[in-house]
Amino acid sequence: MIFQDIVFYFLAAILLLAGLRVITARNPVHAALYLVLAFFTAAGIWLLLEAEFLAIALVLVYVGAVMVLFLFVVMMLDINL
Repeated sequence: MIFQDIVFYFLAAILLLAGLRVITARNPVHAALYLVLAFFTAAGIWLLLEAEFLAIALVLVYVGAVMVLFLFVVMMLDINL
């Protein structure tokens, strides 16, 4: 039980830091990559809660489709801030 608590707090801390970096990153590509990290850590929390389907759905839908499309659009528009 204690190991699960440690892993949960570790993943939650990474998720919060990645979410903060999504907001504060100046480069849109870096912000998108931090969002991918946030999605993966959220999927890790779902796995820790034994909700495997939700974790796989989050990775497939958000990371696999939406974020790839977002990164493609950002790189094609050549946005430099």
